[in-house]
Amino acid sequence: MSYETAVARMYTLGHELAQTPSQKFDLAHMRVLLGAMDRPDRRFPSVLIAGTNGKGSTAATLASILRASGLKTGLYTSPHLVRINERIRINGVAIADDVFALLHDVVERTAQRLVEEGELPWHPSFFEMLTAIAFEHFAQSKVEIAVLEVGMGGRLDATNVVEPRLSVITDISLDHQKFLGETVAEIAVEKAGIIRPGGVVVTLPQQPQANDVIGNTILNLKARAVSAVPYVPPVSPGSSSYVAKDEKPLTAEDSGHAKKSAAISRYPLQVMGTQLLVETPLVGRHQLRNLALAIAAAEELGKQGFSISAQTIECGIRETRWPGRFQIIPASVRNPEYVFDVAHNPAGAWALRSTLSTAYDGQRLIFVFGAMRDKAIGEMAEILFPLAERIVLTRADNPRSATPGEIREAAHRVVADIDDATDVMSALERAKALAGRQGVVVITGSIYIVGEAMQALGVKV
Repeated sequence: MSYETAVARMYTLGHELAQTPSQKFDLAHMRVLLGAMDRPDRRFPSVLIAGTNGKGSTAATLASILRASGLKTGLYTSPHLVRINERIRINGVAIADDVFALLHDVVERTAQRLVEEGELPWHPSFFEMLTAIAFEHFAQSKVEIAVLEVGMGGRLDATNVVEPRLSVITDISLDHQKFLGETVAEIAVEKAGIIRPGGVVVTLPQQPQANDVIGNTILNLKARAVSAVPYVPPVSPGSSSYVAKDEKPLTAEDSGHAKKSAAISRYPLQVMGTQLLVETPLVGRHQLRNLALAIAAAEELGKQGFSISAQTIECGIRETRWPGRFQIIPASVRNPEYVFDVAHNPAGAWALRSTLSTAYDGQRLIFVFGAMRDKAIGEMAEILFPLAERIVLTRADNPRSATPGEIREAAHRVVADIDDATDVMSALERAKALAGRQGVVVITGSIYIVGEAMQALGVKV
């Protein structure tokens, strides 16, 4: 089977969130599938990360730290920006096309046999298939540890079949209410489902409703809580950046790009008894919390016997790559400056608004915006659209993507200058014309919009 055929067959299973009325999330089915594959999930140690926002950034940073520590590290994330292979990486390298095709064949044949023999009531979903492929790839490659990002929720997510060395819970807010619950407390119950009896959980204080659920779950399961609070640097009123004590603050003579790149990305921190200079390419105050979680998780893994030091933590943070998260492409002779950010829910929109307000205060912003139909589009529009001089609405090549008309209707309470574009390429062309040389084009609203824009502009993922 070719790679193209394997991917096409995966997509025939429907979107990873889609289910028929008769299908329910059930880890028992995932365990049956993996059991027939000799439980690849049991053949490597893992860290499991759940949350509404920041889990991907936390996972990418932790994986980079582990890799810098000399550990052969798997990383499983979702969704992808451009190609499905991005979700499955070892030491930063995406799974090869031929390997993906081979493992897909293994998992597909196993799944078909189990359905025919009545061991499974129906064919595994897109996400279950992909998770099984990732686990088999990590097991066959003999990774020394894998960092696994939960796809959705936690309690019944396909990744939750592992027995993790650590569970990490990032910030929780409203998202996927159709599947997870209508309140923060209900959603927190699903996220806290990754905590194991007597296990270790790394987290930070957050909304009171989420705190109560996480705290009670830890107590009931007699788990051990590790707080990442010591690794969150204090934010002074009006502060927009951190500079190490032995470095000069950025001045007006610095280039605009340097100032934007440095915002909230460089600061001193005490880790494992050593003073570090934290330099992260992940920009924005919200990333300070994600970074703190990754550091606390790395230190805890060090206590469990993994070869992690303060120096490898510093190196891993600096070398983290996580495209599409406030990623800046500087202006060129032919193009304006571009900012890519996958803000896909209200919490993500607030984080983007804060970072844009700091980095581009007073500059002309042109938005390219598109979102999935099941997202809180109206609320996101109310948060983001007031920042823009003009908004170009578009849709991704995805059946769940809202049309420009649907976005307009959802955002009817926002007064803004809005254009429509039939596809992402047309939206980029319109935004470029509106921005000129002095404006900044911000592409956001959905990871699929960002991914298509990056591909159209030739930005490496």
